[in-house]
Amino acid sequence: MKLRRFLASALCLLCAAPASWAQQVRNIEPERPTGSVFLRPYKTPTVPPVRTANSLRLRDLIRDGKLYLSAQDAIAIALENNIDIELARYTPTTDQWNLERAEAGGALPGVPSGQSQAGSVVSGEGVSGSQSASGVSSSGGSSTQNNAVNATISQIGPVTPTLDPVFQSTETYSHRSVLEPNEVVAGVADLQQNTRNYTESITDGLITGGQVSLSYRDSYLNENAPTDLLNPETATSLSFSFRHNLLQGFGVAVNSRNITIAKANLKLDDFNFKGEVISTIANVLNLYYGLTADYEDVKAKQSALDVAQQFYQNNKKQVELGTMAPLDVTTAEAQVASSQQDLVVSQTTLEQQEISLKNVLSRNGLADPLIREARIVPLDHITVPEKDTLPPLNQLIATALTNRTDIAANKINLSNSQISALGTENGVLPQLAVLVSASTQGLSGKPQLVVFPPNTPASQSQNGQTSTTGPTPVLPGFAPCPSTAPPGSTCLLPDRYFVGGISTALGQMIRRDFPSQSVGGFIAPTLRNRQAQADYAIDQLSLRQTELENQRSLNQVAVDVSNQVIGLQQARVRYQAAVHNRVLEQQLLEAGQKKFSLGASTTFLVVQQQRDLATAQSNEVAALVTYSTARIALDQTLGTTLDVNHVTVREAMSGRVDRTSTLPATLPTQP
Repeated sequence: MKLRRFLASALCLLCAAPASWAQQVRNIEPERPTGSVFLRPYKTPTVPPVRTANSLRLRDLIRDGKLYLSAQDAIAIALENNIDIELARYTPTTDQWNLERAEAGGALPGVPSGQSQAGSVVSGEGVSGSQSASGVSSSGGSSTQNNAVNATISQIGPVTPTLDPVFQSTETYSHRSVLEPNEVVAGVADLQQNTRNYTESITDGLITGGQVSLSYRDSYLNENAPTDLLNPETATSLSFSFRHNLLQGFGVAVNSRNITIAKANLKLDDFNFKGEVISTIANVLNLYYGLTADYEDVKAKQSALDVAQQFYQNNKKQVELGTMAPLDVTTAEAQVASSQQDLVVSQTTLEQQEISLKNVLSRNGLADPLIREARIVPLDHITVPEKDTLPPLNQLIATALTNRTDIAANKINLSNSQISALGTENGVLPQLAVLVSASTQGLSGKPQLVVFPPNTPASQSQNGQTSTTGPTPVLPGFAPCPSTAPPGSTCLLPDRYFVGGISTALGQMIRRDFPSQSVGGFIAPTLRNRQAQADYAIDQLSLRQTELENQRSLNQVAVDVSNQVIGLQQARVRYQAAVHNRVLEQQLLEAGQKKFSLGASTTFLVVQQQRDLATAQSNEVAALVTYSTARIALDQTLGTTLDVNHVTVREAMSGRVDRTSTLPATLPTQP
């Protein structure tokens, strides 16, 4: 039964683990919304959550509580799990959306106010429209209000027009009461107006620095004024406007500068990501080989402790036999205590180095108990060649100039600065634009008889003279008044051309029976123009500094390569000298022990030789680490870290290394 439970648990883990890792290696890019083409632009993209689980490669290399790790496996695990690399993966995706934002133009359009159109009427429509057209304002307040549609946010330099078409539809319904002290125009003291306004417009910016818009308006008015010839009535209008900059804000290069920079940033992200991968790999290798050296240092300290303990035991026996003074035993015992302290310090350093390496290889650090408790066993060791076979210095410098990501990034940053300066350069020019607009309108409504009492100008124009006998002939545009009207009154009819429904108004608008056109321009130079000139001068000075910094970086490459080559050569010579010194100290200790056994030496001299040997062993380990660090630093300076360690940017970006990790058939019992 226990065996069955164990097998069932193991199968569950095997089935669940690949699914978990498959979920973790998903793409981090936001998923675009799906659905109707009309609703899709107004849905938010789905951004996947962060990936927090480690790859299975890390667990597959653990055997009996030990993590057997080669240098290549350490690099592969870091590419899959390192948080710094995972953070760097988000930057190209973010800049891809920044490019899309730049391609839409800017700044953002303002939000229209529906209240701004509530109760407004077209000029000439109804009592308020008639008063507005004739320059008369009623005491009830203005019939129109300002509307700041498509207000933009100002910024330094020319603003790129909004390149995505903007459609706006506004519907307003209102009821207004307007006091009319003068009843001659309205015919009533309390003018009641019911309005319905429908406005649709579409606006689009041009990458050359212009803007076009097309708008349609339908206004319905029903009021209680007896003086309206049409009531209710409908007014329609269709207008087209075009504006284009001719100096400031003119040109594709100026208005597309943000798009060009955003595209260049995508290339810059590739270099920055590659640089982050190189830095991470160099850090992993330094920690890995540092851990390897720490194991060697622990062995050396343990060997020194064993020698000291053996020497102490031998001296203790001689004291018991009476052939040695007790003070000599105390000296040997002190050396044992010192060696034990050195061993503890070395073991502590090893544990700290191991924790640091685990942290860069795991996404959740030491939170995983399996990884926290596992001891890392390095499978590779530092090898120092007898001589370095490096290419000539000029060739190494050329390699660095070709492969260094910071040099390539500096070139892109300089190009971006030059492109960005186009905005401040163009901003020095004055504002000059051409304006073109065309509109057509229509008007229709239900006819209404307007009664003019006797002795009014309209009545006199019809009768010619006052007469109370015989019928009065009806002239064109007039109609017989109803019996309720005062005798001698005149009734006015509207023009039949305007009688009808909305189709009548639309027909007038489409036929352009009442067209309007205008062409104009404006120029707005800023006197002295100090702000624009200062912006341009600041940009140019910053650009000059960038050029000098790039030149300094190019000069520094040769210095860095030369220093790294010299450092590598020195590290190799120091290591060879440290090895030779350790061998000599070992021989001196063996000779001193033989002399001591023959009575030709003292305990103090033997202990001193033990200390010298321990120091020589520590120096050898330190020289070994120095050489490894110098070798890794040279590859990093040359920009060849990825090639040397067989790493591709594609694998690093995806977070999954195709190469499988395999352990040797016979695992070492200790590093």
